[in-house]
Amino acid sequence: MSKTYTYFGGVPPNLTDIFIESMPSTETPIQSSSTSIPSSLEVFRVQYAAMHGYVSAFVCVFGIVANLANIVVLTRKNMITSTNLILTWLAVTDSLKMADYLMFAIEFYILKDSNLPYLAVRNIHSVRFLLFHASFALVCHNIAIWLTISLATFRFLYIWFPNRGMVWCSLERTKIMVALVYIIVIVICIPNYMMNFIGPLPTPANFTGNTTEEIWTVHMVKEGNALHTINFYIQAIMIKLVPCVMLSILTFLLIYAMHKAYKKRLALMNQGKKEESDRHHEHNRTTGMLLAIVVLFLITELPQGILSLLIIFIPELQNTVYNQIGDVLDIVALCNNAINFVLYCSMSKQFRDTFVRIFCKCCPIGKPNLSRLKLITNNKNGHTNYETNSKATYV
Repeated sequence: MSKTYTYFGGVPPNLTDIFIESMPSTETPIQSSSTSIPSSLEVFRVQYAAMHGYVSAFVCVFGIVANLANIVVLTRKNMITSTNLILTWLAVTDSLKMADYLMFAIEFYILKDSNLPYLAVRNIHSVRFLLFHASFALVCHNIAIWLTISLATFRFLYIWFPNRGMVWCSLERTKIMVALVYIIVIVICIPNYMMNFIGPLPTPANFTGNTTEEIWTVHMVKEGNALHTINFYIQAIMIKLVPCVMLSILTFLLIYAMHKAYKKRLALMNQGKKEESDRHHEHNRTTGMLLAIVVLFLITELPQGILSLLIIFIPELQNTVYNQIGDVLDIVALCNNAINFVLYCSMSKQFRDTFVRIFCKCCPIGKPNLSRLKLITNNKNGHTNYETNSKATYV
């Protein structure tokens, strides 16, 4: 039976065996097993679990602050575009997810009762939160994935079909798309909500602690149940494999589009059309930043997607591999949620300038150092209108 319960792409298994196998002992994990020798992954899981709460709490605090800064900057009047609207809701989702995970890490890792295994508590209210966390973290993570897919799709349409793309990716249509992502993901995850339930853990015969108090955890319906099968394939295919395939395709399409745009920019420079060439350069910088976001998501999700596919054919991998590296998968996903602020600051001068104006008023930006493209307004379709001398462009 698996030893960990929830990853952003998974659901909690039955924890009865976890309780029995992880009761406090003076022996090492290897010495305490008389029937089998734990694998290297099992030993690693036990050792890393001791520090996971502190590491994840640090990442969550940084990520929450960074994403709140993203929201403040991206919602300024001069920053409201279709792209930034998606990035804003991505930051909202990431903030909620990390706030939830911060409470989870504190309650079930940092403040863990040393006499109990991980994810088992005596307080019924704590286990109710655990039940909520099992579904909420999954929903937030999947919303973030599909917002990223939508972001890459919109950017590709805008680059590949410049005229029609401005209509297809208007601000109003972007709002509808964001709302649909939230609604569809919440509906798709309904089987997962029904998979989990609160229940007591049995007390093993060799347990020397207080046996009068009930010990609670979150259980999952048994394998073979129709609901279990439906949920498994929804998770593996609709929430793992399909997003990974789409992110991979969109990554290659964006790279190809950027390469094509770069060649066009060189041609414009050779023709002496410097202003138009500069506008294409700014478009490419924006696309490059969005591509970095997509690639980071792909790096995070692809290993889980491949593992989910393998589990369909080799079910034993669920317990021997996937469940043993659950905490690592969580921390990688959390780092991905927290890093967008760094990307925006390093790759978008407009974001940096707006951030400094809002949060660093004691460090005014000199006019000579402003971007060569001067912000004028946002048009009705939600695309930023820039002016270079007498000509305008949209991004």
